[in-house]
Amino acid sequence: MGELSEKIKGNANELSGNTKQAVGDATNNHSLEREGERQERKGEAQQLKGEIEGKLGNDI
Repeated sequence: MGELSEKIKGNANELSGNTKQAVGDATNNHSLEREGERQERKGEAQQLKGEIEGKLGNDI
């Protein structure tokens, strides 16, 4: 996978995670909030992976 692909997936996961957190907070659904937090962290990790791939020239 390339740098751009990882960054796009990371953005999507962060957005989805943030949405789940907001809905979970609004509905007092703590399980959904935690799921959103995990998904947001996954997205952040994907973003970082994309940045590293970009700096290494997609060699990893």
